[in-house]
Amino acid sequence: MKPVLPPLQVSGPLASVLPAEDRTLSPYTGLTRDHWIAVADHLLTSADAYRSPEGARINFPGRPSQQGPATDGLEGFARTFLLAAFLHAGRADRNGHLQKYVDGLVAGTRTIGADDNESWPVVGHVGRDGQPHVEAAGIALSLHLTKDDTWGRLKPDEQDRLADWFRDTIEREPSPNNWYLFPATIASFLEGVGRGDDQTRYVLDRALGLIEVWYRGQGWYSDGAGDAFDHYVGWAMHLYPVLHARLRGVAELEKRYGDRLEEFLQSFGRTFDRDGAPLYHGRSMTYRTATLAAVALGEAVGRTPLSPGQTRRVLSAGLRYFVERGSITDNGVLSLGWHTEHLPTIQRYSGPGSPYWASKGFLALMLPADHPVWTENEAALPGDTDDYVQAVDVGLLIQNTAADGLVRVHNHGSDHLKPDAADAGAPDPLYARFGYSTRTGPTSLHDPADNDIQVRIRRVWSARRRMHKVASGQNWIASWHTPRFPRFSPWEGSDTAEGGPVLPSARIESLTAVQGPLEVRIHRFVWIPPSLPVRLGGWAVAAPHPSDFEVVTGRLTVDVEASGLRSRLVGLHGWNAAGTASASYGTAYGEWAVVPELVGTTSTESTVYVAAASLSGVLVEEFVDTAVDGSVVSVDWGNERQAFDLDAIFAGIR
Repeated sequence: MKPVLPPLQVSGPLASVLPAEDRTLSPYTGLTRDHWIAVADHLLTSADAYRSPEGARINFPGRPSQQGPATDGLEGFARTFLLAAFLHAGRADRNGHLQKYVDGLVAGTRTIGADDNESWPVVGHVGRDGQPHVEAAGIALSLHLTKDDTWGRLKPDEQDRLADWFRDTIEREPSPNNWYLFPATIASFLEGVGRGDDQTRYVLDRALGLIEVWYRGQGWYSDGAGDAFDHYVGWAMHLYPVLHARLRGVAELEKRYGDRLEEFLQSFGRTFDRDGAPLYHGRSMTYRTATLAAVALGEAVGRTPLSPGQTRRVLSAGLRYFVERGSITDNGVLSLGWHTEHLPTIQRYSGPGSPYWASKGFLALMLPADHPVWTENEAALPGDTDDYVQAVDVGLLIQNTAADGLVRVHNHGSDHLKPDAADAGAPDPLYARFGYSTRTGPTSLHDPADNDIQVRIRRVWSARRRMHKVASGQNWIASWHTPRFPRFSPWEGSDTAEGGPVLPSARIESLTAVQGPLEVRIHRFVWIPPSLPVRLGGWAVAAPHPSDFEVVTGRLTVDVEASGLRSRLVGLHGWNAAGTASASYGTAYGEWAVVPELVGTTSTESTVYVAAASLSGVLVEEFVDTAVDGSVVSVDWGNERQAFDLDAIFAGIR
């Protein structure tokens, strides 16, 4: 695929408001600041149709969340308010959207908790009644960005009511993760308008202390205790502290958090596909362009390894990606899903207004029109010409290929389990898989698993839950897990499970090594009984219909092609046969998916299984070969040979 994206293809009402492309200023994407403004304005104008009579709630159409309609309406208000705030801060609010939110602030806080169509809910502790924590923080941040023209327009009694609602919120218990940044964001605003006290200082100090505990190096935070490394690192763990430091003018914090943001972007900035797609990994993916927030933030505070032209190219490619693929309906509403509506993408806490955290990705609009991010020509990215691989200390291996611009991240560390959580229950497809990419999504819970190694006992396939990262090198990463055997029903929301068979002391050791577009996947079984079925799933390819796939299968080789992607899986050691499995629930990329797979049987004679895999948008010629000698697996990449001594790598594990 060439770096230059083809002409923008958008239909429906949005097409009529977009300006012409500018291939001089933006040779790669064609998009300029005016395109960003046009999309933002279209979303806000369309939201007006769903605004309550006095403007305190925006009740988007769709399935209610578990929090109920009052909180859903507040969510629609708060998340679009942030979009209006970015427009206003950058002097780009051409249609006076901000005033509607000022009116809504007054109406929503007039009778907090009342059973009517305007009043905001009382904020509770973490749980269903605690969701307004998130929205209150969004409102506080929007006010902080625009306080002269929002807070400053409120009457004293109106300010008092809003401040009282904020104060009640920060006294409630948040969820033990990025939620601790929400009361801190509220407290930052209250102190910024002269309403600070011991409580605001406490919640700020508490949050800033916790993110030090959750900081894991190389710019990466965990989203709370444990190992949770996904897009929340960028759109929450960096976003709120950096903006607090900048808006309050705390130079020491701004430097500390800025240093981390810049280092984070050195690796995270490589996870965007050339076509603009973010990595599909983790929860809340329906926030879509929010994945761009950290990239825009780096430019806003001047702490990014990217040039302004490179930043805009990444941002605009990301915006193009979603508007071209139907994320905005003909009614101007963001659907619950990824491209279009897609139920497995969303969580039970997701309501009709949830996708509007996409607003975070529009952060660059707060920069003025003469800022270099808008005036410099789009620039080439290193990934245009060079392959890239980097092992990040949190347990992720980033693999980017120049031939097709595709990004894959191999997961040996992000399991999203708290330290006190049991290593049991159903696997979470958004975290449990060994690989995620910018063009494939995981198959759903009850379909055959992609990118997974499984063993079956008493007709129950194993699950990978808690991951134990062991070691990594320049082009490889290793971890182990205890195979669990949960039984779970195929009903909606059945993400808990009864315990199944147990294999004491059993573990599966895993290593992924890559070069160019190629992957070698090495697995060793320890204390797992013989004569059990084993399967390895490769990259799942999705398309609209089963007839869209081309499948070629050999004894130990399988190729699956559809939608311009080719997924290959080759058995190199320990495997008996190759084939495919159909995933009838599809993925976020198509209604039907096919998973290449290898099958085998456990044995006491050989416990090592080796496979080669590739996912590519261009034809890949295989050069990899392997040899197994006891605990040593040697990989011949064609241009070099690499040996992995599993005994040495996994030494010390009991």
